[in-house]
Amino acid sequence: MTTTATDTANPEIGERIDVNGIGTNYIVAGEGEPLILIHGSGPGVTAYANWRGVIPDLAKSFRCYAPDTLGFGYTDFPAEIQGFDMDRWIAHLTGFMDALGIESAHFIGNSYGGALTLALAARHPERVRRAVLMGAAGVPFDVTEGLKKVWGYEPSVDAMRDLMNTFAFDSSLVKEEIVRSRFEASVRPGAHEAYSSLFPEPRQRWLDALASSEADLKALPHEIMAIHGREDVIVPFEVSLRFSQLIPNCELHIFGNCGHWTQIEKRDRFIALVTPFLHGA
Repeated sequence: MTTTATDTANPEIGERIDVNGIGTNYIVAGEGEPLILIHGSGPGVTAYANWRGVIPDLAKSFRCYAPDTLGFGYTDFPAEIQGFDMDRWIAHLTGFMDALGIESAHFIGNSYGGALTLALAARHPERVRRAVLMGAAGVPFDVTEGLKKVWGYEPSVDAMRDLMNTFAFDSSLVKEEIVRSRFEASVRPGAHEAYSSLFPEPRQRWLDALASSEADLKALPHEIMAIHGREDVIVPFEVSLRFSQLIPNCELHIFGNCGHWTQIEKRDRFIALVTPFLHGA
């Protein structure tokens, strides 16, 4: 299946670039060193939905690029692509960088996006400068009930509301506008078919496939910051603790009273942490 973005009034639709034959939607803002933001794997997610609250601040210091990765948002998803494939995701991401003339960049990866960032750093270390992992997957753990709910989503407003409450520790952050927006995104023509094809049962195999090997993590030369919410029920904070034990140059920040949405629930502190870190301060 192929989806094509046409609604230019939709803020989730930004620039569009051909990446090895795949029309790729991305948000771009700011000036400075390139910073690529990789979203998570929830239904109805887009780069804009994931990062809209922090891009204005990050864009004061960096040239921010936030792509919809393959299988998500308004990036084309060819019919022949079925199921999870880390090689394909990495090829799309490096192709995106090549198409824009970006030799290397800083990265912030959320959840699945953190696992993708780590895999890219391991396989193409020269493409990654510094990286922030936020509620990231990337080492083996038992699939959680929260993650089963994310990957097993079947479209309804009530299901999306329940899912958004799973992401956030503070339910007051789950506004009806967010629920409706994410639900509508999840039922765009072809969107659910693409999404449900990525992580079908049994789901543990896809989670295992997201993980980088311990040897690869121990060999990473990069400066890494791992940020996690203590109350995250989708990716447990112990995953980031494991990153801090394996990655030589890794600093760890755990937020109490915080779920999977660190960039929303602890927004100001998130910005205050990552901006100087990415600058090397």
